[in-house]
Amino acid sequence: MSSNQQINIEVVYGTPEKQLILNVSIAPETSVEQAIAASNMSLHFPEIDLTENKVGIWNRTCKLTDTLKEGDRIEIYRPLIADPKEVRRLRAEKAKEEGRADKVTGGRAKASKRNVEKSDSTEPDNSIP
Repeated sequence: MSSNQQINIEVVYGTPEKQLILNVSIAPETSVEQAIAASNMSLHFPEIDLTENKVGIWNRTCKLTDTLKEGDRIEIYRPLIADPKEVRRLRAEKAKEEGRADKVTGGRAKASKRNVEKSDSTEPDNSIP
């Protein structure tokens, strides 16, 4: 590949309200950080801060210093609003309080004894077929 050839990549970012995919031609051996700067994505989304936002290439996190290849897709990730583990813990606690989960094990609550007796009745079915 001669030194004046360019490679084509995409830079992607989105919010719940707006998503943008920018096609960018860059020099070979360009870093992820340089490519994001060349895309001018920050003009569309001024909230992007590469010291805070993680980045990835094709859904795999990478470093800002990684070099790019033809056809790479740089994704700029937004910070998480809530910690997924904390949300899961709160949802499990709520299920326990509502009786949808066992208070000791956290698993599915067992049917009450009264419901089990109704379904296990041994009386014959006297209905006419």
